[in-house]
Amino acid sequence: MQALQALRGISLITAAVLVAEIGSFERFDNPRQLMAYLGLNPSEHSSGATVRRGAITKTGNALARTSLVEAAWTYRFPARITQIIRDRLKALPEPIRAVAWKAQVRLSARYRALIARGKSAPIAIVAVARELVGFIWAIARMVEPKFT
Repeated sequence: MQALQALRGISLITAAVLVAEIGSFERFDNPRQLMAYLGLNPSEHSSGATVRRGAITKTGNALARTSLVEAAWTYRFPARITQIIRDRLKALPEPIRAVAWKAQVRLSARYRALIARGKSAPIAIVAVARELVGFIWAIARMVEPKFT
């Protein structure tokens, strides 16, 4: 849970909800599987060469998805390391710090790009939450004990 708190928007309660609801991150081979489990994949209506993407499927874990969307709202602001995050990062190894910073830079830019393209704020935030899952998966796989 401490490693997940390196990410902006994820505090103790959000990290606890994610760990409790997702369980072992090792059961997901890639972040796309975790995104699907959380119901953050876009729906699709395809026929032949025509592909139409719709809203997210919402088929997965509602509590974890809601917590992620709430956490994603913090990426509306430019990337920066606040004192709270700096205190959380002190005890964490450098690779986790690097992933957390990369997440801030990428997700803040992603939000701004989506808004500039004319997407509404809630739609942009859900897209940011989906990408946030990829960073959560990466950090969780770094710290999760391996069972054989």
